[in-house]
Amino acid sequence: MTKDSNSSIRTPLGAARGLGSAKAGMHHWWMQRASAAALVPLSLYWLTCLPEMTTGTYAHFISWIGSPLVAILAILFIIASFYHAVLGLQVIIEDYVTSEGRKLALLMLNNFTFIALGAACIFAILHISFSLHGYEAP
Repeated sequence: MTKDSNSSIRTPLGAARGLGSAKAGMHHWWMQRASAAALVPLSLYWLTCLPEMTTGTYAHFISWIGSPLVAILAILFIIASFYHAVLGLQVIIEDYVTSEGRKLALLMLNNFTFIALGAACIFAILHISFSLHGYEAP
């Protein structure tokens, strides 16, 4: 007589034991929601500023993006959107890439790419902002 999966006497909790902790997954889920919540007001701000960004001259845009409030909001938007993107792509990679080596390589590439791009964006905004306010490097 063979046992099939329907006649198992194991409870659902017993079947789930040993499959890993849900702690990291819950943290990941909350961070995804928190970054999405941060992006809502920041995105609305940038949508209202769209005419300011697209009309006018280059010099006008540079002076606008270099103002302290706009620069801070731009940096916050970059951090929140890039972090949200990293978390989203991480889930996609973990769910759809089966090879462990390829999965690890893609996760590392995902993190390094977004860190490098985010740092470059933040550096550009800080450079514009500081150079407009007389903090030019010698």
